[in-house]
Amino acid sequence: MDALENLDVWKRACRLSVDLFKAFSNCREFGYKDQITRSALSIPSNIAEGYERDSFKYRVQFLKIAKGSCGELWTQLIIGRAAGFIQAETGKRLEQEAKELSCMIWGLIRHFEEKQGDLATRSS
Repeated sequence: MDALENLDVWKRACRLSVDLFKAFSNCREFGYKDQITRSALSIPSNIAEGYERDSFKYRVQFLKIAKGSCGELWTQLIIGRAAGFIQAETGKRLEQEAKELSCMIWGLIRHFEEKQGDLATRSS
């Protein structure tokens, strides 16, 4: 687990999730609040689950789920800002963080897909 705890993308995803819980703590739109906090929580959770798996294939699978959750979160933030559920400045900051996390996760996906390909080449 030590490697995961040192992974910047996981730490930032955890921080984003905490920031969202705080930002929406007083939100009275309970369905929206539940959905947006679930998508935010899904990002670091899926990164962690992938890191607990024993192969690059499964690690990539869970990283792709985390990346999808970034897109879901980004969309929900845009909608929430437009609907007035979140202040514009806070919303834009959180949207930017979701987009940056998505890019970071994409980099990890490519890294592990390359490693997976290298292992397949070596074993043939």
